[in-house]
Amino acid sequence: MSIWKYGIFLVCLCSFFLISLPVQAVDPGSGNLTQIWQQMQDYRFVDLTHTFEPGIPHWKGDPDETVETLYSYEPGNGTLGSGFYMQYYCHVGQWGTHVDPPAHFIKGLRTLDQISPREMILPLVVIDIHEKVYQNPDYVVTIDDVKDWEEKNGQIPEGSFVALRTDWSKRWPDQDEMQNTDSFGVAHYPGWSQEVLTYLYEKRNITASGHETTDTDPGIVVSQDKYPLETYILSQNKYQVELLTNLDQVSEVGALIVVAFPKPLDGSGFPARVFAICP
Repeated sequence: MSIWKYGIFLVCLCSFFLISLPVQAVDPGSGNLTQIWQQMQDYRFVDLTHTFEPGIPHWKGDPDETVETLYSYEPGNGTLGSGFYMQYYCHVGQWGTHVDPPAHFIKGLRTLDQISPREMILPLVVIDIHEKVYQNPDYVVTIDDVKDWEEKNGQIPEGSFVALRTDWSKRWPDQDEMQNTDSFGVAHYPGWSQEVLTYLYEKRNITASGHETTDTDPGIVVSQDKYPLETYILSQNKYQVELLTNLDQVSEVGALIVVAFPKPLDGSGFPARVFAICP
């Protein structure tokens, strides 16, 4: 083979291997994220958000939502006019799947508008205790549950979002089922524990956490009008998300979570749109 023909052969061979290689991550210095977006089209997007409306399950102290149609497509159906569709919503910030910023409980700490967008796209960790909750609705996650997770999946990543899967969201949208109150007025639903939250926030330095129930604390504690675990999380100047759903459709590790919410000035809480991106 002549040198000229051998050179052509090498060029063709190299081109073949370059074409055959899988798409690699974009160089951060390239200034082009389109390739990442293209890769994501093959991933699963899992909505972790309940649709909210009047009458949905909520914390016992919240008033119900009201919705008014101000403008409707046709005359006569809107209180202010017609020609387009516009509604007026009245609900507390902590309505439906929602975000609690630190200022919700702790005066002087961050409000919604002070949470950085960098804290809204995070590695997702799912700690699954749903089978134990099925056996005992008052079950709270233990440090052994977390250690078992880490033994199987590796150390919980710093900066991650940790979600507690209990499958309690399958009781939605029945308020009585979600509260699971006994004849003495005591609610029975699962929750976090102080030992686990301390480990996650102080040892693993996670960014945020979330759960499927209406409260961070288990029902038997909330029934006493006490909220020590929610107070703890927010006192760390971190945020949390309540009333998540569809955690049974997400793997324990490997996904990303996106927590999106409006930016009200000095906001103490707001409904959020939360979803997972799963490879």
